[in-house]
Amino acid sequence: MLEYVTDADDPRLSDYTRLRDTELRKSLEAERGLFLAEGEKVIRRAIGAGYPIRSVLTMRRWLPPLSDVLGDALVYVVSDETMASIAGFPVHRGALASMERLPLPASENLLKGGARRLLVLEDLVDHANVGAIFRSAAALGVDGILLSPRCADPLYRRAVKVSMGAVFSIPYARLEDWFHGLAQLREAGYQTLALTPDQAVTPIDRVKLADRVALLLGSEGDGLSSHWLEEADEAVCIPMSAAATAAGVDSLNVVAAAAIACHGLMRADK
Repeated sequence: MLEYVTDADDPRLSDYTRLRDTELRKSLEAERGLFLAEGEKVIRRAIGAGYPIRSVLTMRRWLPPLSDVLGDALVYVVSDETMASIAGFPVHRGALASMERLPLPASENLLKGGARRLLVLEDLVDHANVGAIFRSAAALGVDGILLSPRCADPLYRRAVKVSMGAVFSIPYARLEDWFHGLAQLREAGYQTLALTPDQAVTPIDRVKLADRVALLLGSEGDGLSSHWLEEADEAVCIPMSAAATAAGVDSLNVVAAAAIACHGLMRADK
């Protein structure tokens, strides 16, 4: 169903307004149980993953490319100028869609689902980093992701955008109990590996991997907490070159480290 809207302050567009106010946006999304998908490809992936459409906001020229997936969804059609005033920036990917969230599975369900390789993210608060890690994990075949209670929301608009919709293709859940989270993993039969920049620990490509492995990644600034480092079965690192170490480059950013570590996690057992 098409509705043409000319006023950015039209109350029908309340799902999309104030996109530049990050804290308000997060509050509204949590309160209403919605998230925003940006761009044709991401919208298609969200629909394909079963997320119901609340509405779509787009320009007239983007109606034909999306017509095969929108069905009878409510579509607000606006001018380029109105779209830019709502979003706060030019929207080059065609559309924004307001989608309903699905119930998040309990962490126990993810652990009992047969996943062999998991990432566990502790307190990563940057949405772009979380989205990029989901994209790497999905591309490299990781089976699922567990988030600590304070980890950023994978369905926040920036995370969805950076992941290119990978947040819809890889199962994830939140650990309800951060302090005993690793005990829960061990009880489910997982070997827990803590990734650290410390070059004195075992390189990740030399670790004998168990049948079920959970790789722990820490926050952007401080890395893993001392509690999780001590509780993990083994600490592992990504070896840095001697030249880099001598030059004072002793670590990678968390996104690059996650991609390399995911590749190492998926290698055949030696």
